[in-house]
Amino acid sequence: MKAAVFSAHGNPADVLSIQDRPVPTPQRGEVLVRMLASPINPSDLMFIAGQYTLKPKTFPCIPGFEGVGVVEASGGGLLGALRKGKRVALLNDTHGNWCEKTVTRARQVIPIPDGIPDDQAAGFFVNPLTAIAMTTDVLKVPAGAWLLQSAAGSALGQMVIRLGKLHGFRTINVVRRAEQIDELKKLGADVVLLESAGPLVEQVKKATGGAGVLNAIDPVGGATGTAMVECLAPGGRCLVYGSLSGEALQVHPRSLISGSVQVEGFWLSNWAKKQGILKMLRLTGQVKKLLASGEFRSTIAKKYKLDDVKQAVAHAAGEARGGKVLLTMT
Repeated sequence: MKAAVFSAHGNPADVLSIQDRPVPTPQRGEVLVRMLASPINPSDLMFIAGQYTLKPKTFPCIPGFEGVGVVEASGGGLLGALRKGKRVALLNDTHGNWCEKTVTRARQVIPIPDGIPDDQAAGFFVNPLTAIAMTTDVLKVPAGAWLLQSAAGSALGQMVIRLGKLHGFRTINVVRRAEQIDELKKLGADVVLLESAGPLVEQVKKATGGAGVLNAIDPVGGATGTAMVECLAPGGRCLVYGSLSGEALQVHPRSLISGSVQVEGFWLSNWAKKQGILKMLRLTGQVKKLLASGEFRSTIAKKYKLDDVKQAVAHAAGEARGGKVLLTMT
C-alpha cells in the first residue's frame, strides 16, 4: 500500500515522502480500515516537526491522527466484528492515517450515518468534541454569559460560535485578518475583534461594558494567549488547548492572585480518557446530529491526493489556507 512517511522530524513539506509499506495486520481488539480521507490538522504538522506532546514510537512513521474509512477486517473481539463493513470515523495514535490502509483500536472507530459526507466525517473527533467538551462540560458556559476565543476563524472556532447560538451564550471572537470579521458575523458571532486594532484588553472591556469575561479559550499561546488571560474578570477561567505560536504565556503571578483567575490546559485525549463510556456515547451522538444537520460544517479549502502530500501540508501550514485541507486516498 501507499503511505506518507517521515523518518526524521522537520518541516513536513521537506521530510514527508510517499513509500510502499506493508498492509498492517490488526491484533485482537483492533480493526483494519481502508482509508477514504484524512484532514491535515495543526497537531499533525506539529507531530511531524517534533513539536507535539506525542512522539513517534519508531521511525519511519506514518502521521495522521483522524480520518474516515471503511472497516475491512477485525483482529478479534465483539466490537471489531460489529464494526466490520461499516464506514467509520477513526482516531489513530499508533499507526497513522495518511495511508491507504491502517490499523487502530476498535473502540476508537465510530460508525457514521450515510447523511454525513466523507469530507465532514473525516474531522469527526478533534474539532467537534473539543469544542463541545470545553464549552459545555469543562467551562459549562451558561446562557447569556460571554465566552472569549482566539483563532476564531478556524474550523473549531466556528463550531464554538454555532454552539453559542444553540446554547445561548455570547461569543467574543478574536481574528487576525479583517476579511474574517463579516464571515463570522454572518455565522452568528456576537462580537468580532481584530487583534491588530488595539490592545485586546481594552477591546474586550469595551465590548463587555468594562466587565471583562469569565470564560476564555485559546489555542495560540504567546502574546495572544497572554492577552486572553488579562481579559478575564475576577474568578474567570481560561482553557489553553493549543500552542500555535510556539511561544510561552507571560502571565504575572499578581494577575492570577489578585483576580483569583485560573489558567488550565485542555487536551482532548486526556479529557476523553477520564470520561465514562455512556457520556462519550452521548457526546459522539451529539456530534453526529450536528454534522448531519449542517450546524457543524468545516469549510474544505482543497482536497489533495495522497501522492501530493507535500503540496497538501504546505497549503495546510499557510495562514490564509481558506479552510480545512484534506488528503484523499481513493
